Amino acid sequence: MGTASARPVRWGIMGTANIARGQFLPGVRHAGGAAEAVASRDRRAAEHYAAENGIARALTGYRTLIEDPGVDALYIALPNSLHAEWTIAALQAGKPVLCEKPLTGSLADTQLVLDVARQRGALLWEAFVFPFHEQMARVRAALASGVIGQLREIHSDFHFKVTRPDNIRLFPDLAGGALNDVGCYPIRLGFELFGGVHQSAWGACVPGGHGVDLETTAVLGYGNGRSLMMSCGMNRRYDTFTRLLGTNGEVRMSNPFHPSAGDRIEILGRETESAAAAPAGEPSFSAAIRHIQAVLTGGEEPRCLAADTSLPTAQALHDLRAQLRIS
Repeated sequence: MGTASARPVRWGIMGTANIARGQFLPGVRHAGGAAEAVASRDRRAAEHYAAENGIARALTGYRTLIEDPGVDALYIALPNSLHAEWTIAALQAGKPVLCEKPLTGSLADTQLVLDVARQRGALLWEAFVFPFHEQMARVRAALASGVIGQLREIHSDFHFKVTRPDNIRLFPDLAGGALNDVGCYPIRLGFELFGGVHQSAWGACVPGGHGVDLETTAVLGYGNGRSLMMSCGMNRRYDTFTRLLGTNGEVRMSNPFHPSAGDRIEILGRETESAAAAPAGEPSFSAAIRHIQAVLTGGEEPRCLAADTSLPTAQALHDLRAQLRIS
């Protein structure tokens, strides 16, 4: 888009997912962007979604959205199995992309998408928005200060309840399952705080749905005795509680991934510090979207691009799926 402009960045939404309604759209509006268009394969679905969520235009077909000159950037919120195809199509058309996590449903597809992004010098982000949060800045500062000593273990949960048997998360051909849908969050947290690729992987699951992991417990080892111990599932109430255990203390976060007004962060070292996890009234996606829009308008250099961050998560998901014997 060139240098800074008074016109807001115009976003196109690919798909009519609940996460776009509940997380992305509030974040775009809070960050000063414009919800320009939504596309679905079903024209009526797109029109209903646009009218219900205050989106300017409804389009039929994902290719139509990609080629629309009135759209500056794309948010892809399709089933996991469709991420690779449509992210590649968007990148090849020159559109910056924020793609829902996981970036794709397989390690091979992730490598393919990242190859395209690198070859074309394209802007691609995977929609882990928590690295942009103020909470993560406080965590990094606490770890750097040595207040909890050396970080040794991360214990992280992500659970929520799926009740409808036709939910896309319950189908293996759509790359569903607890590990893909929410287990990827603790895995990405491990990458953010430990860095690099894990050295060992172990997992066990409770199968369910139409052939996916309904609940999964896993451990990733990062060398030098450091580990991520995680639990994820789609069978109990919302829970994202996370502990960062150091040699001299710990950090506790009620929600490291999508903090809201009621969430807290506690730092337990020589003394205990407690603070709100998120600025009052700020949607979870806001900070990430502000950054992307600043990049597109020439105000910031890109951070957390998928080309630099997504492969370790994809590798961990691949290794754990092999352990669980799920596709």
